[in-house]
Amino acid sequence: MTQDRLGPISLEQMTPEQRDAARAVIEGPRGALYGPFVPLLRSPELMGHAQRLGEYLRYRSAIGTRLSELAILVTARQWDQQVEWAIHAPIAARAGISQQVIDDLAHGRRPGGMTDEEAVVHDFSLELNRDKRVTDPTYARALTRFGERGVVDLMAINGYYTFLAMVMNAAQTSVPLAVDATLPERP
Repeated sequence: MTQDRLGPISLEQMTPEQRDAARAVIEGPRGALYGPFVPLLRSPELMGHAQRLGEYLRYRSAIGTRLSELAILVTARQWDQQVEWAIHAPIAARAGISQQVIDDLAHGRRPGGMTDEEAVVHDFSLELNRDKRVTDPTYARALTRFGERGVVDLMAINGYYTFLAMVMNAAQTSVPLAVDATLPERP
């Protein structure tokens, strides 16, 4: 079991800038300070910019919440990021991603039974994370399905959640105790 390298900071120990940054997250749609925002609190200005970007990508992206959550899960699996997975697997299920797709992703399998648009998001996200680029055919499918704004938002979702995965993996951020969705070991 690993220990948080950058665990929670008590309100009394926070600087005024940290308190302001924490308040912005707590008063926003997330409603609490958890996950990547715990280590990011050490850099309140960065955290503020990150949380605003994440708020757009998670709640208002051009591809919608359901597909954004799918891209987040692909990224979490690629980075073996337990906190992202624990938080977003239940959200993805509530947003309409089938449990079979979630389970297949968790076990490193290409999900069966995806809709056409889910397959586009999956393939685009997998290629971008795994190969560090997207093939022309996959890019063309995403462009046809989502347009330029949607493709840019899909790129950004993958990049943003990669950033958060890097922060939490390096900080050894703990999975919230109230969450029971965990990633299995890689096959």
